[in-house]
Amino acid sequence: MLLNGMKIVSFCHFLQGPAAMQYLADMGADMIKIEPPQGAYERHWAGANRAKVNGVSAFYLSANRNSRSIAIDLKKADAKEIVNRLIDSAHALTENFRPGTLDRLGFGYEDIKARKADIIYASASGYGATGPYATRPGQDLLIQAMSGLISTTGGGAHRPTPIGSAIADQHGAALFALGIVGAYAKWLTTGQGTRVESSLLASGIDLQTESLVTYYAVNGNDSMIDRDDHLGTWFHEAPYGVYEIADGHIAISLNPPEKLARALKSDEIAALIGKNTYFERDIYAKAVAKAVHSWTFSELSEVFDIEKMWYARVDNLDDLARNPQVAYNGTFMDFDVKGTQVKLVNHPNRYDGQGAEIRHMALSQGAHTKEILAECGFSSSDIAGLINKEVVFSPESAS
Repeated sequence: MLLNGMKIVSFCHFLQGPAAMQYLADMGADMIKIEPPQGAYERHWAGANRAKVNGVSAFYLSANRNSRSIAIDLKKADAKEIVNRLIDSAHALTENFRPGTLDRLGFGYEDIKARKADIIYASASGYGATGPYATRPGQDLLIQAMSGLISTTGGGAHRPTPIGSAIADQHGAALFALGIVGAYAKWLTTGQGTRVESSLLASGIDLQTESLVTYYAVNGNDSMIDRDDHLGTWFHEAPYGVYEIADGHIAISLNPPEKLARALKSDEIAALIGKNTYFERDIYAKAVAKAVHSWTFSELSEVFDIEKMWYARVDNLDDLARNPQVAYNGTFMDFDVKGTQVKLVNHPNRYDGQGAEIRHMALSQGAHTKEILAECGFSSSDIAGLINKEVVFSPESAS
């Protein structure tokens, strides 16, 4: 894979950091996840009332594929030598604690750079390492709120509306991984390290680049955001949005009224031909909603395809799992979790026609503790001693 030979020591937890590490590990990086003795946060919490599969958190399964786990009590004196040995052989150290946490443990940027000048030291935070909000808790919903995303999502009575997934976390993970890969490219060509910093706030804003640049370009005001309930955004012209039909809902993208009028045989839509479909967007959306309401998706598909219109059925998550293109792309993979098959979301890209495979899945914290310590030069007796002193932990020692 693309990143074979790259080694990363990760202090990441929650979603943003682990999801970024999963992207990199899927691409071949040797990802060593340092966990506390009780395991990372995402091992103990998940949505849907703490969803677990045979004791393994769904949250953990979503973002920790292909990482090896070593469980260390960082407060123990002997822990520092272990971490330092790991870092000595690594290209990058990654973390997403609140700013200052690793400094207090002796693993801050200045400490690590003094030891290993070419280190890629990558930090992801909620709002940035410094500034008036640096110490605030960074969480997806809060970022959606502060970034303006919630304010602009939803029309009519449904404004403001949060996105129905951890979108800032996931996009933040992709940006974090992008920064690390860029720093690694620099290291490969110059041998120099890089301080990489990303934040959820930057992620939430970056998600809206098109709409934000548009808003400020026209000296927008908040009243521009108000729109008919059916319309998907404030800045697209109608009919861009979602409409109820006889057997579900349909998304209709940018399509001129002459096409819709012909397809739906609607005089009301035909009357809008030649009008500004942005300034008259609410009138246009209401006319489309009225015209499609009694049609089934199959009926609409037939007439819309004749007009080469842009549209799609609004699928639910059960529909998604049955989608033939999703199946063809290999988007989901089935993985055995202690005897139970679980559907995981695969790495999103393909390289030379191939997707990623699962090389590691540490179902218990410290699953690779002994293996990793041995690679760092610790003898079997050294490892046994560290386990006995509870500096490190492995599933075998806990049983």
